[in-house]
Amino acid sequence: MPNVMGAITTQKGNQMSIEMHTPARLTMTIQEAAQRLGIGRNSAYAAAHDGAIPTIKIGKRMVVPVAALDKMLSGEAPANDDA
Repeated sequence: MPNVMGAITTQKGNQMSIEMHTPARLTMTIQEAAQRLGIGRNSAYAAAHDGAIPTIKIGKRMVVPVAALDKMLSGEAPANDDA
């Protein structure tokens, strides 16, 4: 049986089981970032517009790259580093 993208197929004896694996998301919404940071939605949008929260724009949507937020929170580099 061909493996479906994101599916993990295991076989035990005569039984075959397929488990769907959802890959981790690479971005989150501003509201999800606000929840993760423990700040309000309006504060998060203001911080995103000011560059304090790293964002990328896709069409009209602004999203927060999870890796950039993690890097910012770990103190590795400032948000939206243009260097």
